[in-house]
Amino acid sequence: MYAVIKTGGKQYRVAEGQTLKVEKLNLDEGAPVEITDVLLVSDGEQVTVGQPLVTGAKVTATVQSHGRAKKVEIIKFRRRKHHMKRQGHRQYFTELKITGISAG
Repeated sequence: MYAVIKTGGKQYRVAEGQTLKVEKLNLDEGAPVEITDVLLVSDGEQVTVGQPLVTGAKVTATVQSHGRAKKVEIIKFRRRKHHMKRQGHRQYFTELKITGISAG
């Protein structure tokens, strides 16, 4: 069984027991999370697609940890203009472990 959920402006395909990194959520480690923005649910042979959300469907997860991703370097360079700008960015994330999927 798998589902497609929406969180943090992105969509993720999740299955039970899977861990994934999503945009930072303001929750404590070990706290349960209930995601109700479910776009699609499949139980093997039957696929339910929402318009835009599947009514009554939810995905439950627990917060494993918080962290920051690897650094992304941004370099802006203008040739022959004696101009170069460097900037770095590390995005915060929350690691979730999917504990259950209910189709509603």
